[in-house]
Amino acid sequence: MNLAELQREGVAAAERGRLTEGLGLLRTALSVAAERGPREVARVRVHLVGLLAARGEVTAALVEASGVGEELPSADADRLTANLACALARAGRFGEARETAERVLSRIRRSDDPASLAGLLTTLGVSRAMQGALCGAEPALREAVEVATRADLTYQTAIARGALAFVVARRGDLPQALELFALAEPGLVGERLTQCRLERAETLLMAGLVDEARALLAATLNEAAEQGHDCDLADGLLLLAHAELSDNDPERAAATAERARATFAAQERAGWMLLAEHVLLRARWTAGERSPVFLSSATATADRLERGGWTEAAAEARIMAARTALDLGRPAGHLLEQVSRFRVRGPAALRAAAWHALALERRSRDDLNGAVAAVWSGLRVVEDHAEVFAALELRARAADLATELADLGLSLARSARELLSLEERRRTLLRRPHEPGPPRDSDRAAALARLRALSRSRTATTADGEPAPDLFRRLNALEGEIRTERYRRPAPRAEPSTRAGTPEVAAALGERVLVELIRVGADLHAVTIRDGRPRRHRLGPFNDIARAASLTRAAVRRAAEQEDLRTETGLSITCTDLNDRILQPLQAEVTDRELVLVPTGPLHTVPWAALPSLTGRPFTVAPSATAWFHAVRRQREPGHVLLASGPDLTHAGREVDALRHHYPNARVLQGRNADAETVRDALNGASLAHVAAHGEFRDGNALFSHLRLSDGPLFVHDLEEVERLPRTVVLSACDIGRSEAGDAAIGMVGALLARGTATVVASVTPIRDEEAPALMATFHRALAEGRSPAQALASAPRPPGVAGFLCFGAG
Repeated sequence: MNLAELQREGVAAAERGRLTEGLGLLRTALSVAAERGPREVARVRVHLVGLLAARGEVTAALVEASGVGEELPSADADRLTANLACALARAGRFGEARETAERVLSRIRRSDDPASLAGLLTTLGVSRAMQGALCGAEPALREAVEVATRADLTYQTAIARGALAFVVARRGDLPQALELFALAEPGLVGERLTQCRLERAETLLMAGLVDEARALLAATLNEAAEQGHDCDLADGLLLLAHAELSDNDPERAAATAERARATFAAQERAGWMLLAEHVLLRARWTAGERSPVFLSSATATADRLERGGWTEAAAEARIMAARTALDLGRPAGHLLEQVSRFRVRGPAALRAAAWHALALERRSRDDLNGAVAAVWSGLRVVEDHAEVFAALELRARAADLATELADLGLSLARSARELLSLEERRRTLLRRPHEPGPPRDSDRAAALARLRALSRSRTATTADGEPAPDLFRRLNALEGEIRTERYRRPAPRAEPSTRAGTPEVAAALGERVLVELIRVGADLHAVTIRDGRPRRHRLGPFNDIARAASLTRAAVRRAAEQEDLRTETGLSITCTDLNDRILQPLQAEVTDRELVLVPTGPLHTVPWAALPSLTGRPFTVAPSATAWFHAVRRQREPGHVLLASGPDLTHAGREVDALRHHYPNARVLQGRNADAETVRDALNGASLAHVAAHGEFRDGNALFSHLRLSDGPLFVHDLEEVERLPRTVVLSACDIGRSEAGDAAIGMVGALLARGTATVVASVTPIRDEEAPALMATFHRALAEGRSPAQALASAPRPPGVAGFLCFGAG
């Protein structure tokens, strides 16, 4: 090959990720160029600078750049400067990279070289972003995408788009970032693809998707090692350490961060070594270290990070130092003063942490009003961050940023009204009172139909006793695709989440009594509102009550599965114990009134109707007082009645047939006619829907919980295809009323309430099939007589086998 061919093939090999091959070709080109003179040597070195930086040989790249004298024409000199900026960025010297890029930008703009311009703008955007200048980073990267697209430079477009995704993620718009990554990755190969995947893994970590991030990192690190992308291997190890910290594994994170630091040292990337030190500091913090030695380490690390240009990491280290100082009884004001600007700029997690530290510092000075004000400010930061997510589960994970902050606020609350206000703020972070649905999506509907078919095949294969590992892999992969599409969806335009204040809730309650359960530190408290007056009650140690709740749930499950004196005795004992811990202390407040019950944490899955104080009493369960308030205010709209039954359930057909008496004009779907898509479409515009079917709650994957219909599962995801859900939905099925742990109420019931259903009747435990028809007949008779769903359910006799049925929402 001649010199031109060697250079062209060397650059092409590098772009395809074959760095060693590319380096060999360019070294050969350098030897050939030496015979032609200094100018040709310099031109080869322009390409070597970028390739060596990609291999992690940053020092060698900088040496090659410095070895070029005045031999180059101005255009080639500018390209060298652009590659030098890239090498400086890979070394973590972002200030120098930014200055270098800005120095040559105007000249490259004037040249007819869109590839160099797009590359330089990408380097400039990333360098600005790494220094926290997101406002300057995003325009540079959007211009890079535009320049490359206009010049039909497909590869450079993908590179710029991936970098833009990284910056958009740091700005907090994680769904848009994931969409940009999805657009960028198919156009990338080699080292650029590795970088893009690492940045996507970082975005997944920001979104709280730790399992997904770790799986992606494991695959990407293997590829980087196999292909010799040493620079990316070190970056990936650093990200893996962050992921291990997010998984609350500080010991493993520290070991991984040490590996990353050693790799950075071998590559002479001193700037990135500082970031590894930062992760090591975080690992010590997560492990619980709060000593004078740690305070000294955190302060010194923060200073080094600041000098290295890592301003956000420096701020995090100072916040850890400040909180340690406060724990040790030492002043922390000087440390917090240095991070004050990060209360209004930077990633949401950093801003929330800065407000949290300020709240702690104010509390240490007995400035309780100031501490509460700082808590509210931090919660506003997290609320704004959570608003970008359309997916319920991503919003709930985003709200995790506020967990410690909200706990502090609850501990500072001095009155029932203040405690309820803070708790409602926390709960509306987790879920909007009303969740506008996305537009109907034929691709999503088709994916769910494929998932139904696979699920049906799995059920048949399992019933035959045949192993089907390939089928399970395909199911898991398709579920992953559906989840990923959901994560990328932007939040719909909606009214801002409006919390209902105590006066509004009190007015809506009328004669009813609100009981909202709230964890404050190690204790469970309740706030009641009766006749407009809020009161606060301490109920006892939270863990003891949670344990009693778990025993009650287990007892109700056993009662649904077997009928004997021992089971009934155990059920009575556990239910009375839980009743005595939660409801008996509130008896003077609740008397015989109808209740609105707002549980917390594991108490959401309690079969409340089994408790003595609630037997025969109308009550409803809600995710929050605000959610109940909005459900009560939903307009009644005319619509048809839907009655449907699923397969392989002996009582289902009889149950639905009995209900026809109350609803002679109902649309009835049974047998083959009750397939998932037909039932889904029939839900649209109904005023009342009753579905009797087998139900399955998917713990850890609640949005794939489902009702089994004639052709397979009707998933929670399917509800997004329904424009207007029924006002009242009755689900006569096992376990379908359950939700994932926590207060986000993610599951079938939570999705129905969020999407506009006012009231849902469903069971949080298995049910005894033969007892359900009688319960439902009595319930619907009372409903037809004009009673509310809560009153109708309370009027029905409750043998233990159907104790799990509850009324959710408005009631």
